[in-house]
Amino acid sequence: MTTSALQPTFEDLGRHLATTPFVVVDLETTGAGADASITEVGAVRVEGGEVVGEFQTMVNPNAHIPPLISVLTGITDAMVADAPRVDQVIPPFLEFARGAVLVAHNAGFDVGFLKRACAAQQLPWPGFGVVDTVTLARGVLMRDEVPNVKLATLAHHFRAPEAPNHRALTDARATVHVLHGLLERVGNLGVSTLEDLLEFTRGVSPERRAKRTWASDVPVAPGVYQFVADLPDRDGVIRRQVLYVGKSVNLRARVRSYFTAAEKRPRMEEMVRISTGVEATVCRTPLEAEVLELRLIAAHAPRYNRRSKFPERQLWLKLTDEPFPRLSLVRKVADDGACYFGPFGRREAAEQAALAVYEAFPIRQCTERLSERRLTGRCALGDLGKCLAPCDGTTSRADYVAVTDAVRASLTTDVRGILTAPRSKLGKLIEAERFEEAGRLTARLEAFVRASTRARRLEALAGCAQVVAASRSEEGWEVHVIRHGRLAAAALARPGEVVQAVARDAVRAAEHVPAPLPGMPAATVEEVERVAAWLERSRIIEIEGDWAWPLHGSIALADLPRHALDSVAP
Repeated sequence: MTTSALQPTFEDLGRHLATTPFVVVDLETTGAGADASITEVGAVRVEGGEVVGEFQTMVNPNAHIPPLISVLTGITDAMVADAPRVDQVIPPFLEFARGAVLVAHNAGFDVGFLKRACAAQQLPWPGFGVVDTVTLARGVLMRDEVPNVKLATLAHHFRAPEAPNHRALTDARATVHVLHGLLERVGNLGVSTLEDLLEFTRGVSPERRAKRTWASDVPVAPGVYQFVADLPDRDGVIRRQVLYVGKSVNLRARVRSYFTAAEKRPRMEEMVRISTGVEATVCRTPLEAEVLELRLIAAHAPRYNRRSKFPERQLWLKLTDEPFPRLSLVRKVADDGACYFGPFGRREAAEQAALAVYEAFPIRQCTERLSERRLTGRCALGDLGKCLAPCDGTTSRADYVAVTDAVRASLTTDVRGILTAPRSKLGKLIEAERFEEAGRLTARLEAFVRASTRARRLEALAGCAQVVAASRSEEGWEVHVIRHGRLAAAALARPGEVVQAVARDAVRAAEHVPAPLPGMPAATVEEVERVAAWLERSRIIEIEGDWAWPLHGSIALADLPRHALDSVAP
């Protein structure tokens, strides 16, 4: 979509400052602590730049006013003795401020007292918009203009007719003049609406706010959005580049949030600053949006997407196909007859799973290619009994293969061999109160269980040539066609439509997906995991293949105690 020609809608324009009523409020209190009480309330209501009303009252705090406070404000115990209590003051003040935006100098202090007073009376806080003239002044005025942002300093700078004197109404009147002076300054920066003003006080730059019109043509629907920019490539040629890809169930609301204070990530602010437009793609289902997001990130590797930029960077544990097999860490699965276990997103997780295998089975960890006819000396692991040491002929090839067959079974069909072997060692570590070592051993087993669970899910879907399933949502029935783990089609059967008919149409329109390598899915690991998560809570309409995994191919992590394996059956 073209963003340069977009015009603001009335929704984008917001509430103009000239028509926004403000109530400038100031409180005097017995102190600043949580147990302090209000002694005076002063407020001025301003509409269209004109004062239309004032509110002032002393408040009986039902407590002694400290001498230092009396000296500062001039308010004594005698002055508030016959004044109304705070519970008699708050309701009329809320009525005075109805429909307005509260303004205060250091608003957190004054609004905090008002909120506590409402809570004490069990009155709902009206949810006023709040403008803090301290924050506004810091964003507008330079140090060479004012040395600080104290109310007295700002009142003098803007030539307020009344100087603040630590009395509520007088200070509120001075704050009115400060507010008008600050609004005049921010008006020159493009701030003309209440929404602009609130975003300005939250640190949102005018350039960022100006781009909010980009969201006006983005549909209110689920889908994927892309921030794009025209930038030079390595050869200096200006090309369209995708900076960021995201998904949302409400594209317009999500895109709009990037131009407000709701988006606080520095990288995102930088991304919005250099972007030149937003493109949106509506999806029929949330799963389709999730998958499209993953595919776009994989295709463009956007510089501002931290996760999923390189889905091809997966690691696998390979049980090699050689006379004396060993574990090897590889980046690709090949059709070479070897056994592959994974995938792993991080090298550390793969290494932890490998250590779990070594803990259970004494297979070799060296990388040399061994031969029965060429013997060598054993290493330290062989001396410690942690390796069968086929290198020196101690173990025959047949005996070694029997152990590696057990390893292969643990990697493919039955995790119990990995989980039960360390039980005795784990118990001894706990008995000796060596809890850190016990924790490391448990972490290895957990890494293995996670990898096994992921592997079984991937293999189960990869082996199904086609799965057609549906899941009910608020909009109707979400229908998906999945082929070898890849989302091949998505559809939505709305109320009144026949789900089976929609599913048949989706199958006819589905993407052709060639069969991948045995045990491997036809999509990235992340996509298959998203598809599997959706499929496991859906209803199957049609299936070609066996969507299942071995009985003991995995266990729930809840069945793996932190410092014991007693719940795992032998």
